[in-house]
Amino acid sequence: MAKQNVDYTLYLVTDSTPAILGGGDIYKIVGDALNGGVGVVQYRDKISDTGVLVSTGRKLHEITKKHNVPLLINDRIDVALAVGCEGVHIGQDDIDLPTARKILGEDAIIGVTVSNVAEAEAAAKGGADYLGIGTVFATPTKENTKSIIGVEGVKEILLKVAAEKWPVKTVCIGGINQSNVSRVAWQSAVPGKSLDGVAVVSAIMSAQAPEAAARQISQGFKTPPPFAKALVTTGQQTRSPQELLSLVPYILKAVDGKKPLSHNMTNLVVQNFAANVALSIGASPIMANYGEEAKDLAKLGGALVINMGTVTPDGLVNYVKALQAYNDAGQPVVFDPVGAGATAVRRSAVKTILSGGYVDVLKGNQSEILSCVPGGSNVQQRGVDSGPSGQNVQELASAIKELAKVRRHIVVMTGKTDLITAGETVFAVDNGHEYLGMITGTGCCLGTTISAMIAAHPNDKLGAVISGILQYSIAAELAAERDDVKGPGTFVPAFIDELYNVRKATVKGDLEWLKRAKVSLVA
Repeated sequence: MAKQNVDYTLYLVTDSTPAILGGGDIYKIVGDALNGGVGVVQYRDKISDTGVLVSTGRKLHEITKKHNVPLLINDRIDVALAVGCEGVHIGQDDIDLPTARKILGEDAIIGVTVSNVAEAEAAAKGGADYLGIGTVFATPTKENTKSIIGVEGVKEILLKVAAEKWPVKTVCIGGINQSNVSRVAWQSAVPGKSLDGVAVVSAIMSAQAPEAAARQISQGFKTPPPFAKALVTTGQQTRSPQELLSLVPYILKAVDGKKPLSHNMTNLVVQNFAANVALSIGASPIMANYGEEAKDLAKLGGALVINMGTVTPDGLVNYVKALQAYNDAGQPVVFDPVGAGATAVRRSAVKTILSGGYVDVLKGNQSEILSCVPGGSNVQQRGVDSGPSGQNVQELASAIKELAKVRRHIVVMTGKTDLITAGETVFAVDNGHEYLGMITGTGCCLGTTISAMIAAHPNDKLGAVISGILQYSIAAELAAERDDVKGPGTFVPAFIDELYNVRKATVKGDLEWLKRAKVSLVA
C-alpha cells in the first residue's frame, strides 16, 4: 500500500506483556482487530530477544498483508528490515529520524512520538509521515512516560500543525477507549486540523471481543459526542442586539416554568448565596461537590457549574467525574476558572478540567479568561480583577473570539463591560453596578444564573447566556438604587429581591426593567 493511502483512523499498538495480553493469542487478536477496521498495526515488544521479534513480526506481517494494512515495528529498524514490513515508529529516545529515513528510504512509513510543540515541529520538518501525540491519559501500558498532556496538549500540537500547514498525519495515544474516543476526537480538533486517528493498546489487546471493540472505537472516532449536538449556530451568532433582546422574556419565562436543576460545585463561602440566587431566578439549586452523584443528577435535565474557587487534588477528581457525567448525558456545563493565572497549581488545574471534558460556557474575568488561551495570550494583562478598557476592548474581543473558535465554547469575559462570544460576533453588555465587585461570590453566582438559562433553553445557549447576564446585571442596578440600600452589606438582600422581582415582572408581561439593557456589537 502506498503510504499516502494509509487509513490512520484506528491504529493498533500490540502489547505482549502478561498484564495486557494475558493468555491471549496475539495473532488471533490482530486478525480480529483487522476485521474490525484497524488500518495500521504497530508491533511493540520491549522484552523479547531479536529472534523472537523477527519471527513474530513476520507472522504478523503475513496477517496484515492480507488486509492491505501496513505493519510498523516499534523502535527496531533492524527488525523492520528483517521482517520486510512497511515502516517503523520511533520515540524521542530511539534512533533519530534522519538516520531512520536514510536507512529505510523514502517509501517507508516513519512515525514519531511527540508530547509537545517543539517535538512535533522537529518531527514534521524532519519528514515524519505521522505524529504519535501523547500520552493523552494515564495508562499502565507505557513505562517512563514523560508527561500526561491531556486533550489540551493534543490541541496545542494540532494548532501548530494547522498554523504551519504541515502535511503530516496525526494520531493520539494513551488511555483511548470506547468511553472517551468520541470526546477526544471532537474536543481536540482545531480550525483547519483534526486528528487523523487514534492509537489504541489495551482497549483492543485486552478486549474479550477484539473485533467488536475495534468497530466500536472506530465508529466512536467518527461520531460526535452527545454534548456536540446543541452548539451555537452561525445564524445564532450573527443576530443583532435587538433580536437577542427580543428573546430575553421567553428565556426567563422558560426558567420560571421549567425550574431547571442548577448543580453547583463551588466552595462553602459561596454555596448559600448561590442557592438563594438560583431560587430567586426560578431554578432548583443543589450544592453537590461529590463527583459520584453527578451521574444521577445529570439525568435530571439541568446544568452543571464548576467553580474552581478551592483547588485540591480530591476536588479536581470530583470536578472531572461530574464534567464527564454531564458530557455523557448531553447536558450543559459552565466553568468558572477562578484565579486561573494566579498560581502554577491553578494553571495546571484548568488544564486538567479542560482536558477532562467539554464545557459549554467559559466564564471569568479578563485575567482568568486569557489564562485559558492554548499556549498563552499575547494580550497584556492588567491585574487579576481588571476588565476591558476603552483602549484594548477590540484587542480583547479578538482574543476571546479566537478562544471561542478554538475551544468551541461560549466565552464570557466579565468586567465593567461584559464581553460575550461564540466565535463569530462579540457582544458587549454595559449593565451592572460596582457593588457586584465588592461582595464575595457575585461572579460565582453569575455562573449559577447562566446555568439555569442554558438548561432551560439549551437550543440557543448564546441567547440564554446573554439573557442571564442581563437579568443579573440589571437586577443589580435596580437593587443599588433602592432607598434601603446603603452599601454592599444592604445590597445583597436587595439584589436577591430584585432578581426575583425581575422574574415575576417578566412572567406577568412587565418588561419595563428590560428597557435598561445596554447590548451592543463590539466585533
